[in-house]
Amino acid sequence: MSAEPETPESQETSDPEARGLRLVAVLLGLTVVSGLIDAVSYLGLGHVFTANMTGNVVVLGFAAAGAPGFSVPHTATSLCCFLLGAVAGGRVARWRGEGSRRTWARLTLAAEAVLVGASAVIAFAAPHATATVYALIALTAFAMGLRNATVRKLGIADLTTTVLTMTLTGLASDSKAGGGSGHRSPRRSASVVAMAVGAWLGAWLVLDHGLGMPLLVAAAAVGLLAVVASGRE
Repeated sequence: MSAEPETPESQETSDPEARGLRLVAVLLGLTVVSGLIDAVSYLGLGHVFTANMTGNVVVLGFAAAGAPGFSVPHTATSLCCFLLGAVAGGRVARWRGEGSRRTWARLTLAAEAVLVGASAVIAFAAPHATATVYALIALTAFAMGLRNATVRKLGIADLTTTVLTMTLTGLASDSKAGGGSGHRSPRRSASVVAMAVGAWLGAWLVLDHGLGMPLLVAAAAVGLLAVVASGRE
């Protein structure tokens, strides 16, 4: 008796890379987390970003000019730790990038969850200590650099997870009103909504519950995504 031909569904089930949540959904979840992280950093750590480095460079300029409410040391710490995280992410990509995409993504997300979880523990343990501010900036910025390097290497179009300028540009310029087909508009729109939802949730948690709770929620969300991520777009 000849073996039954494999259906597309059975082929996908037998492929380890296809097991789990597709990367588009995972990256949208990470975009929500970015909104949470930047709500914590901007509202609770002295008007500094630890996920959105475009905004952070602008903030550094404000701080250097002496604008009230901004800090050169805080912003410089964020930029430096983000770059260190990106270096680590590049190293991991060269180490794991030729192998299983699923394993690579899960390892990186697990590392991010640990870093953000550590920041949550510090925020709960010593919420008012001066060193806490620098620890939270350093840990979350490093985690975001690690993630951004990984997302860049994964190469999923229109889902950077931390910045939206080019996403919004593409949404408008490639729309039917802009003379395009608009075929990527749902993904781009979902990314914008995800960031806004994360920022809203993060702001609400920071204002009502302090810094530890939104960081704990972010760590739990990334940890869950690390467990369920697949290697397929």
